[in-house]
Amino acid sequence: MIGADAIVKCLEAEGVSTVFGYPGVAICPFYNSILESDIRTILIRTEQNAAHAASGVARLTGKPGVCAVTSGPGATNVITGIATAFADSIPLICITGQVNSELLGSDVFQEADITGAVESFVKYSYLVKNVNDIPHVFKEAFHIANTGRKGPVLIDIPIDIQNATINKFKYPEEVSLRTYKPTVKGNAVQIKKVVKELEKAKRPIICAGGGVLLAEAEELLREFAEKHQIPVVSTMMGIGIMPTRHPLYYGMVGNNGKAYANRAMNESDLLIMVGARVADRAVNQPDLITRNKVLVHIDVDPAEIGKNAGPTIPLVGDAKHIFEDLLNEELNCDCKEWLDMLGEYRVEMEKKRTPDPAYVDPAAFITMLSEAMDEKAVYVADVGQNQIWSCGYHVVKKGKFLTSGGMGTMGYSIPAALGAKVAAPERQVIAVCGDGSFQMSMMELATMKQHNVPVKIIVLKNNFLGMVRQYQHFTYKDNYSVVDLSGSPDLEKLAAAYDMPFLRLENMDKAKETIDAFLKNDESMLLECLIDPMDLV
Repeated sequence: MIGADAIVKCLEAEGVSTVFGYPGVAICPFYNSILESDIRTILIRTEQNAAHAASGVARLTGKPGVCAVTSGPGATNVITGIATAFADSIPLICITGQVNSELLGSDVFQEADITGAVESFVKYSYLVKNVNDIPHVFKEAFHIANTGRKGPVLIDIPIDIQNATINKFKYPEEVSLRTYKPTVKGNAVQIKKVVKELEKAKRPIICAGGGVLLAEAEELLREFAEKHQIPVVSTMMGIGIMPTRHPLYYGMVGNNGKAYANRAMNESDLLIMVGARVADRAVNQPDLITRNKVLVHIDVDPAEIGKNAGPTIPLVGDAKHIFEDLLNEELNCDCKEWLDMLGEYRVEMEKKRTPDPAYVDPAAFITMLSEAMDEKAVYVADVGQNQIWSCGYHVVKKGKFLTSGGMGTMGYSIPAALGAKVAAPERQVIAVCGDGSFQMSMMELATMKQHNVPVKIIVLKNNFLGMVRQYQHFTYKDNYSVVDLSGSPDLEKLAAAYDMPFLRLENMDKAKETIDAFLKNDESMLLECLIDPMDLV
């Protein structure tokens, strides 16, 4: 058995079913060995999207997604996808080929110090120098990626190591890393303090972030909120923890969130922040969430607690274990007056829109689309105005809402949706993007066609980089710079080139019929919606 065979054996031992990637000479031994495996390989059209597709798998399965690319530009191209996963704590295993070991450092063809280059964007990285290290390196990598605060791990493997003969292959059953022991169980004393403060609180609220979903704790959080009638808001990455129309859910907080959600968080006397970084997009004034209130910050990563706002009660641990413990505590909490007040805020502060009837109203369209989608559908939003409209108007039932939150990576939705569909072929998967972000990943229509992955794609087309244009509208008084998307392709012709059915919606008159036709069959389809270029989120 050579090193490349050992890599495949490691992936099989971890239950990996799909690898997304792009081959090159330095990773060819691996791609040759994987032919003897049942693991599916999907040729992505650019390496960044291999990581995004692996991210889609991870977010649907709860297990690390896997991508494999070659050395040099293959490795450097994948960095943006790795950084995107790192920012949102998505577990990935990124395998990169490397030049011969004895040539490292000599600037040979397609050599790049990828372990050094990704240092800021990975939980850990390995440069494998001995073929016999492959089994324990992969065991450690999967463990690190999917425990504690989850994230990407990179494994760089020189071509000579892939071709070297391994003495004896044995995949470890357990991992014991002396310097890596993430806290899972919450401190019992701190949990008692939380219960004590909850009993005193008159206006408690839970702000749920993406860490709740990563811990698979959403059902326990809902059960806790329902049991004690505590209202819930979420960060962008926490959308989907509560069904959108749950009576206790008050929407997304932050710069582009619901005004009444922000007001609810600011006026609370007890804020439980769980699985959220307290970053600027959700909380642009951290002192507001500590002023005149008790702040409880729950996170599996101790480095996040107190980083941006000092909590009254810090609580390190996995959200699932902590809510299991909280549900077992005796607790009397009376929030009726608070809920009545929030109900009034919801009615009074709902944003009023005055869309131009000559175009598709993205807010109304996304809500109408949501209503027609399957109950467990997966909605993948890209970045830009389309993302903010999606966050504000998509109705989550029992499905998933995926997007790039921390990094805000344009072009994320199509490859992530592709990965999600590969992971859950029985579920309806829809990618929603703008015409700018669509053109960053439209090459993956070929991947969808080649590998028969039926993702539905919606392009909200306004012929601008809409979010930047909106910023320039307010900041530079309509002095627009480098945001005009003139020269974009005819999407109907582009869809035909990929043998993909196409629909166009010009205004809301035939929105229902168009949505019904778009969702009718489980097949790839491209829907273009014409949006008012001057519409604002």
